[in-house]
Amino acid sequence: MTNLSMSPLDRSRFDEAAARHLLNRAAFGGTSRQIERLASMGLNDAVDYLLNYEGVPELAISESEFDRDIRKPPTTAEREMAQLARRNNDEAMLEQVQKLRNERDGKDREQAREIQKWWLKRLIESGRPLEEKMTLFWHGHFATGYRTIEDSYHMFLQNQLFRSHATGNFADLVLRILRDCAMLKYLDNDESRRGRPNENLARELMELFVLGEGNAYTEEDIKAGARALTGYTFDDDSFRFNESGHDDDPKTILGQTGAWDGDDFARIILSRKECSEFICGKLYRFFVNDSPGMPSKQVGPVVKALAAELRKQQYELKPVLRMLFRSQHFYDTANRGSAIKSPVQLTVQTIRELGVPPRDLSTLNSATDLMGQSLFMPPSVKGWECGRSWINTSTLFVRQNLAVYLITGKRPDAFDWDESLAEWPTAELEAAIAKRTGSDASKESDALLDLVLAVDASPARRAQFTAFTSTLGGTLKGQRLVSALCLATALPEYQLC
Repeated sequence: MTNLSMSPLDRSRFDEAAARHLLNRAAFGGTSRQIERLASMGLNDAVDYLLNYEGVPELAISESEFDRDIRKPPTTAEREMAQLARRNNDEAMLEQVQKLRNERDGKDREQAREIQKWWLKRLIESGRPLEEKMTLFWHGHFATGYRTIEDSYHMFLQNQLFRSHATGNFADLVLRILRDCAMLKYLDNDESRRGRPNENLARELMELFVLGEGNAYTEEDIKAGARALTGYTFDDDSFRFNESGHDDDPKTILGQTGAWDGDDFARIILSRKECSEFICGKLYRFFVNDSPGMPSKQVGPVVKALAAELRKQQYELKPVLRMLFRSQHFYDTANRGSAIKSPVQLTVQTIRELGVPPRDLSTLNSATDLMGQSLFMPPSVKGWECGRSWINTSTLFVRQNLAVYLITGKRPDAFDWDESLAEWPTAELEAAIAKRTGSDASKESDALLDLVLAVDASPARRAQFTAFTSTLGGTLKGQRLVSALCLATALPEYQLC
């Protein structure tokens, strides 16, 4: 039976296996040395080390990291030129206007690809993995996509917003989202005005972002919320409240009547108990277990306990995450190795855990896209479905090829291969194997599987793996270790964390 206790795990039970589980879920895995260090800290200090990342040096982000002016609004002269060309049906001038627009489109798409690589690099290199993992969580929760927004700098700014509020106050983040250029554009609120309210943002705020589908609200609440959000728009890269376009007449939202604006609307729905339970349910599925077979009677009490803590802490997230990451339930055997790695988790964890080089970031971004998770491009406002949706016949093929590419440097679509690409520092992994075997070669295959799999492989697969490694002729070092890793990462169990 699953342990549902939210009481802290006994300190004596926080061993290397528990530390590894914590790193897999609250971060993107870690090397055997990092796992040993985390285990030596003890439960409380290990959790606080990951949570209180502000003391860890961060990768600097410059305001001028990317070009903010690619999508800069046209100047008065440019607008007048375009109007004159249309009025006079001047084909040459219209062609010039279109050419400039196409050039901007191309530059912005190229910058969007660079921003994808920039974030993937941060995910791989950051000394604050929980900060980046929560940034990824918010990206999937408040999902917006570049293909709709078509402004790479606004996506960059939104990414910064998620990072700055990664483990902060959820209510504050909701209020900031109402002022986010990317969100306002994505859900068409930038043109929502008195007399012509657009319901998209109000609907998703209730349904997907704060309360959950069908929880507490009606269609009339959505309509009133849309009126409250009229006038919330932006100019260039900054939020602007268009007072003349705002509907300041009285509105009734969830039984409360007043001349509400968007901030009032947010505060009203945030005050509902359903909000805390909804967001804690999403945190639970992200960090603990998203298996469809998990009975609600087991998940329910845990989510309610987390939600009570969230309300008690006035929507501060750190105390809730601390409670979760210290709990007996989080470390229960039913929750270990129960999550399917997302494409981003698979990519980043393979690099961070094995110590393989990241190879080419463009190739990695293409691979995550083929596996179903392209950064800054979620499929819809619902984000990614996650869980079992990550695995199908085509994505599994890519997932296995990705691991081989990272381990060997060999692309599945390339015939030419530079053998030097297969060379990377394997000493730490070799030392970890030796530590577990006492240099007994007969135990090496089991030691390697224990190091790279979050859940035990079946006896049959272990036997097959051992039979393969025995044909490599010698201890698992250098190229023999590389060959063994290619098979280990192809096992079904490697897809779990």
